[in-house]
Amino acid sequence: MNIIYERLVMIVLVLILLVVMWCMYDNYYVYSHALNDDISKYKPWQNEAAHGDQQITDDMVAWITIDGTNIDYPVMQGDDNVKYLNTDPFGKYSLSGSIFLDSRNAPDFSDDYSLIYGHHMEYGRMFGALDDFLDTSYLNSHSSGTLIVGKDAEKIYDLTVFAAMRASAKDEAVFDPDKGDIRQFIKEHCETYTADTGQRILALSTCAEGDSISRTLVFCYID
Repeated sequence: MNIIYERLVMIVLVLILLVVMWCMYDNYYVYSHALNDDISKYKPWQNEAAHGDQQITDDMVAWITIDGTNIDYPVMQGDDNVKYLNTDPFGKYSLSGSIFLDSRNAPDFSDDYSLIYGHHMEYGRMFGALDDFLDTSYLNSHSSGTLIVGKDAEKIYDLTVFAAMRASAKDEAVFDPDKGDIRQFIKEHCETYTADTGQRILALSTCAEGDSISRTLVFCYID
């Protein structure tokens, strides 16, 4: 009886070890396949962009940079909001996906409100850096950025970060660009929002860590 019990305990321990090893490998795989700093050589205004060993697909509509953070990525746009969840900017399968513009938005960012998504990655990769903006002092010291529109840099806009918050993925005012009043929503839910300048608004969205419903949102003015 004791031998059977010992074997059962051993089997359980082995299974637990295998699960832990798989989780470690999975985390490593996702992190190691996230876009790294080398992606910056593909910026539209970089002379060496055309000489990369890969080519970003024609679905690239912009390049977003938030100064002082790891956010410095191409912005893709598919026919739906599923394609670039697990596809990198080069068109290859990737668990970390891409930074991408909502499929309902105009690719030239002419809409009054535009919405960009990205996975929440460790060490500030992809849109993992958005959590830091929930700290007001951090937001105030990292409030500038750039939006380069088009693969040939047809337009270059300044970005000004002005608010950050957590919200539910079910809030249509935020996650359906065709519905609701985003300015009113921000005014009601964010203490740091004090004025409506009439400028176009860009929202950056990622999953709140450990919660499938909550989203971390950072709002910018497009100047």
